[in-house]
Amino acid sequence: MPQMKQSHILIIATDGCDQAELLRPRDELIAKGAQVCVAAPCETRRPGFIRTWRDDEWGAYIATDMTLDRINVRHFDGLILPGGPMNPDRLRAIPQAVDVVRAFYDCGKTIAAICHAPYILVEAGIVKGRRLTSWPSIRTDLMNAGAQWIDQDVVIDKGLITSRSPKDLDAFIAKIVEEIEEGDHLNRQPQAA
Repeated sequence: MPQMKQSHILIIATDGCDQAELLRPRDELIAKGAQVCVAAPCETRRPGFIRTWRDDEWGAYIATDMTLDRINVRHFDGLILPGGPMNPDRLRAIPQAVDVVRAFYDCGKTIAAICHAPYILVEAGIVKGRRLTSWPSIRTDLMNAGAQWIDQDVVIDKGLITSRSPKDLDAFIAKIVEEIEEGDHLNRQPQAA
């Protein structure tokens, strides 16, 4: 069971991710001693950076540490998927991003998705039979994929953490810390394809 000071956490995002949903978890986990790496697809507007979305307009450019093709899942203890409507919609259309999410799940690693990011979990085929929450507008998508949708600030199901919006970031980040320190979740059953 890794303590936060020994943990390695990956954030996958692309242009249009919600600025607070990327920066708050990244900065707070770094402050707790975690090593946090931001990975993006190769096809971003500005190589080596992603542009966030903030309050209905483009936000800050954030430097990335690697591209998706450089990810070694076994090097990380957990994965964070920030939301915003654009980021998850773009990532779920990139097979390599979906494959990374599925690999984290298959290895029993903690996965945290907020806002619209559970879209990516649907695409990875890992929501059937799981308890989740999300931004309310994608509730039906999650339910149609077999998830049990719950309207709470944070929902945890065997290392799968979901939250609704930036208003829930305090609870979301607290549960990331708790689940990472709990260790791998190899007891969860893989979902049928």
